[in-house]
Amino acid sequence: MSLMFSGIGVSRGLAIGEIHVLRRDGLDVEARTLEKKELAEEVRRLKKALKTARTQLRATKDSIPKDAPSDVSAFIDSHLLMLDDKALSQTPIDIIKAEQLNAEAALKQQQQALVSVFEAMDDTYIATRVDDVNQVIALILQALSGGADPFTDPEAWKGRIVVADDLTPADTIIMQNHGVAGFVTEQGGQLSHTAILARSLGIPAVVGLHSVRKYLRNGETVTLNGNSGLLVAEPTDEHLVDIKLRQKEARKAARELSSLIDKDSVTLDGTPLQLWANIEMDDDVKALKRVNAAGVGLYRTEFLYMNRTSAPSEQDHYKEYTKILRTLKGAPLTIRTVDLGADKLTDSQSNAGPLAHNPAMGLRGIRLALADLSLFVPQLRAILRTSAKGPVRLLIPMLTNLAELAQVKALIEEVKVALDEEGLAYDPDIPIGGMIEIPAAAIAVRAFANELDFLSIGTNDLIQYTLAIDRIDDQVHYLYDPIHPAMLQLIEMIIKAGKEANIPVTLCGEMAGDPTYVRVLLGLGLTEFSMPPKLLLAVKQELIQSKISRLRPLAQRLIQAADADAQQHLLGLMNKPAEKTAGKASRKAKNKPRQRKNKF
Repeated sequence: MSLMFSGIGVSRGLAIGEIHVLRRDGLDVEARTLEKKELAEEVRRLKKALKTARTQLRATKDSIPKDAPSDVSAFIDSHLLMLDDKALSQTPIDIIKAEQLNAEAALKQQQQALVSVFEAMDDTYIATRVDDVNQVIALILQALSGGADPFTDPEAWKGRIVVADDLTPADTIIMQNHGVAGFVTEQGGQLSHTAILARSLGIPAVVGLHSVRKYLRNGETVTLNGNSGLLVAEPTDEHLVDIKLRQKEARKAARELSSLIDKDSVTLDGTPLQLWANIEMDDDVKALKRVNAAGVGLYRTEFLYMNRTSAPSEQDHYKEYTKILRTLKGAPLTIRTVDLGADKLTDSQSNAGPLAHNPAMGLRGIRLALADLSLFVPQLRAILRTSAKGPVRLLIPMLTNLAELAQVKALIEEVKVALDEEGLAYDPDIPIGGMIEIPAAAIAVRAFANELDFLSIGTNDLIQYTLAIDRIDDQVHYLYDPIHPAMLQLIEMIIKAGKEANIPVTLCGEMAGDPTYVRVLLGLGLTEFSMPPKLLLAVKQELIQSKISRLRPLAQRLIQAADADAQQHLLGLMNKPAEKTAGKASRKAKNKPRQRKNKF
């Protein structure tokens, strides 16, 4: 009899394989009181374990394929930096000396202290950092115990489905190199580093299957559905045949997507579309160019601030921005000003005062930038200087009211005057846009639209703020509903405000990269989408096979849907293939521009 387990699908794909249950979370740590004469040796023992952990991570980084996404090595780098941080490299040593404890107990004590601070803050980024702390400390504890790396025999892992309490980014990379078919974890969420890596590396994955290891045995065959989050143990022959058929169809679909790279982004009824890419690092531009994106719709600059003891200088910003702009070769670059918060500060700033009780509601985004001009002005100067080199747009995050916008615009004018005095070039007409991601801004969007050159909808935060839920919280993530009627009304309101003001509106949240929802957005009037490059072709396929005239009335019915069943029925109707009437539409399209030219 088959057993079915339902979790959170974080990386699409189907897998069949034998299970390998990975148990590394059960290291018993016993606290021992040491004699003073033993302390020096215990400190040496911890330092040796730290060195071993670094060596393992560097070896993992060296094994990353050259064509892997840039964020793969970035995650390993973040763990290496954590090993060098005083919180792990020095504080446990201080505990050993002060309390005469063994290294394992000192590490666990420091782990509990760090986790308790992070857990007091309800924020997506902090939840990810908790995972990092636990994973790095587990690596050190493994080295202290003399435990061997479980991934020693590549052939033993090939084609297996790994089931674990949790996995580190390094584990995920090693598994991909060893050819695992997929993985399941009891912990984790959509935004954990491991989940992000699984998506980048194309490994089917399901997380949040609590206590699943109690019910599974090494060697038994299971199927894994990274789309639905379903794990099936002891599958029937019929189920196995169905999964194999769907795998074959998925491989064929992936090959077909590549044929869309040079195809015009136009709907069946002739409406041109703009498909942009979200990026974080300059290496992401390579992926953007491979799928022929229109440009960068969102450049998240927070990466420049992370894992350093001081904020980046104006020259640091300028060097990165101009490098990306050169690679784009004339395509627009939308730079979002820094969206840090009380949970995401440089090391020096994090010691400046007490942590916010709720960073998501606290000093973050443009609020923090205006409160700390030493952080903000160097970035504004660099963005303006970069605009002299090519098409650049400046995007302001977390706007709440017009007073904030007025402050930013006044500050930009001051920076322009300073640049003029220094004889430094910039685009005097650089387009300024606003992220609409707070319900108050969405409701007052017409006022913002009259003061801005473009709008960008940030659905990730807008959904969570509107529905008052944290999507990585296991207890309430089921309430995370992108097509909640309130959300659809807000999105439609923003799109209409942009059209009335004759300015572009782009959606750059996760909805824009999810083929399940892009036709809903198209039906609401959206024609500009920005997403991770790897998702662009799948989204393009959905959009160019759509007719807005068919989707518009269905979208209005979806806004009025009375319950979840009605929502899903309408969503199913919207995602059905449009009638094959492309001939007439294509002839119409020939009389229109091949690609809408953005005025920026």
